[in-house]
Amino acid sequence: MSKNYRVGLIVPSSNTTMETEIPAMLHSRMQIKPEETFTFHSARMRMMHVNPDELKKMDVDSDRCAVELSDARCDVLAYACLVAIMCQGPGYHHISEERLGKVTVSNGGAAPIVSSAGALIEGLETIGAKKVSIITPYMKPLTKTVIEYLKAAGIEVIDSISLEVADNLEVGRLDPENLIGHADRLNIEGADAVVLSACVQMPSLPAIQAVQDRLGIPVLSAGVATVFKILKELNLPTEVPNAGHLLSGKF
Repeated sequence: MSKNYRVGLIVPSSNTTMETEIPAMLHSRMQIKPEETFTFHSARMRMMHVNPDELKKMDVDSDRCAVELSDARCDVLAYACLVAIMCQGPGYHHISEERLGKVTVSNGGAAPIVSSAGALIEGLETIGAKKVSIITPYMKPLTKTVIEYLKAAGIEVIDSISLEVADNLEVGRLDPENLIGHADRLNIEGADAVVLSACVQMPSLPAIQAVQDRLGIPVLSAGVATVFKILKELNLPTEVPNAGHLLSGKF
């Protein structure tokens, strides 16, 4: 018996990647689970430049987006902006998820809330990764924010690469194949995993499996972790072909 699931995406207005990579992963999953299909429904928060001021202003819009998507009676909502959550301070994903969940309930369209920030932490915990190396498109101060957020959650970042692309549209135009070379420059000695893209806007899906095979340790991204958590919230098997260890179906 087939079933369709409605996935709501709360995304920055300049994000062009989450509405590409999340559907790509879940459509790929349909190759092995054709009876489980997905549709995707988006609401946007205004943001053009990735800096703390714009990110904080944008986060206020997430409540409106949750209301709009709950009108569509989505089965799950994903707040797909990692650093917008992390720049609010350690543990903020818990506050955001709880608040947005209450918004959907009050609108009569209750839905579980997934945040990319919370999903990344849960994904790393799921595979037992306590030490990681990461790549971000951010300026170095924002990368430091990500590092401190992960540290507060008990995850140590032993090395990081900041590509320092401030314009969010340009981040979305980065070639994911270049991440293979960037990953070769990471120090992974002692790392339990590599976060190939600690940003939901930097494309990485085509490189996830290739880098994992090349490095020989688990490789994931904020997008991969978001899909893992979406599937968990929908009580579905967490298997997506060629999307790395976290989505291997083992967890």
